[in-house]
Amino acid sequence: MPRVLLAHQPRSAKAVAEVGCHLQLSGHTHGGQFWPWMHFVQWQQPWVAGLQRVGEMQVYISRGTGYWGPPLRFGAPSEITCIRLKKADDLAP
Repeated sequence: MPRVLLAHQPRSAKAVAEVGCHLQLSGHTHGGQFWPWMHFVQWQQPWVAGLQRVGEMQVYISRGTGYWGPPLRFGAPSEITCIRLKKADDLAP
């Protein structure tokens, strides 16, 4: 049975991978939201956006559709993510 965790912040991924989770879905970073802030977000979070890997576990960080603080986005476009989970034997080589 696959283990999927919804975790607000991606920085929990290392601990989650150690307990055997297969996929972590996160947000929190807003993809950095605007330049140059996106570079400072990396000091607090291991990743800002996209699909990453921690050992055997995958982590997806959504940029989200909104913003935090100042009502703007620059260099970090909004996204709505659609994730489809499939059994390993359903995957084409």
